[in-house]
Amino acid sequence: MTALSDRLTEIRAEGRAAVVGYLPAGFPTLEGSIKAVEAMVDGGIDIVEVGLPYSDPVMDGPTIQAAAEQALAGGIRTTDAFDVVRASVKAGAPTVIMTYWNPVERFGVDRFAAALAEAGGSGLITPDLIPDEAGEWTEAAKAHSLDQIFLVAPSSTDSRLAMTAEAASGFIYATAVMGVTGQREQTSSLAPALVARLRDITDKPVGVGLGVSNGRQAAEVGKFADAVIVGSALVRCLLDAPDEAAGLDAIRALAQDLRSGVERTK
Repeated sequence: MTALSDRLTEIRAEGRAAVVGYLPAGFPTLEGSIKAVEAMVDGGIDIVEVGLPYSDPVMDGPTIQAAAEQALAGGIRTTDAFDVVRASVKAGAPTVIMTYWNPVERFGVDRFAAALAEAGGSGLITPDLIPDEAGEWTEAAKAHSLDQIFLVAPSSTDSRLAMTAEAASGFIYATAVMGVTGQREQTSSLAPALVARLRDITDKPVGVGLGVSNGRQAAEVGKFADAVIVGSALVRCLLDAPDEAAGLDAIRALAQDLRSGVERTK
């Protein structure tokens, strides 16, 4: 059991969904991203996803792409992401890294897993890596006691859902909408059906992401999911802020709103 699994078990016992917050390492700066994660946790985010900026983010919407470009322009390195993880864990949140597979492969799969574990991280979310092609990562994750968090989508076949549910640990990441990430005015009507399909085959926690941007939407998703995943809305707090202090205040306020939303589902 990782810190992530333990926290999800505790929150499920409380009768509510967890709030998972995403922010990219190195945005707006390395120090700034650490302050932002700390503000997010201070506001009530339960679990943190640290994004590893990538030069070809095919699944990321414009908000996260803009943040990643700024982080890359600032010289963010893979090793810096581990520093953000370390700070996030110290702030009190189980923490995972979300990354495309290529940077992990370039860094060295076992080396990456060892560094993540040493930083106190709980696992890795790999949006472009599927279980049947994850042999090397599975070995490394097991060797270093890390969770493997795989994605499913409304288009996933029953056999694909079953394979993913069997391979996943920590939680299963259910993408609520088709297409790239980003804030939306309404949560996806496809999400409840996708989670219901997973409930039929597994009792592992299910996190729903892509589109949630406020407490009202978090409350909606929290009625049927074990975790509500928020990314673009948190990143937008920093992008739209006139200065660092205002951005951190906005992140803390949004985290509080999201947490109050899932608290209403008890």
